[in-house]
Amino acid sequence: MTDADTAERDTEVSKGEDPEDRLVAEGEIAGDYLEELLDLLDFDGDIDLDVEGDRAIVSIDGGDDLTKLVGRKGEVLDALQELTRLAVHQKTGERSRLMLDIAKWRRRRRDELAALGEKVARRVLESGEREELQPMTPFERKIVHDAVAAVDGVRSESEGAEPSRRVVVLAD
Repeated sequence: MTDADTAERDTEVSKGEDPEDRLVAEGEIAGDYLEELLDLLDFDGDIDLDVEGDRAIVSIDGGDDLTKLVGRKGEVLDALQELTRLAVHQKTGERSRLMLDIAKWRRRRRDELAALGEKVARRVLESGEREELQPMTPFERKIVHDAVAAVDGVRSESEGAEPSRRVVVLAD
């Protein structure tokens, strides 16, 4: 893609076209940014772009080096996601909510947290005792809240202040 193509696409994004088209364009801008990053790092990876609901999803899979871009507990991944969102914002002038996943780490984490939420909800339903989970990011808490909401007879709340904010599961 030439610089002229990129500039034309960036201008189209800012004109406020169809929301799906805007998200696709965000994903393409993010993909270009991440492709350059991978080239600089000399890492191998395939970039996949998708739209889920109201956000662009950018996934990088492939090379063995990619786990270095996830980091401990996803901290490097979170930082790269923010940098990618900033790169999109710089091109479009609008705040991006895109989600970045590397080496399927977020997908696996989502599955683990959903299972945890359901397990704790069922335990609270049986015992009637409230349970506090470990501190989590907003992304992680939302997944747990959604899993708990799927179980009748229990509810969840978030307590505490960042970075120690956690989910608490209670019987209704």
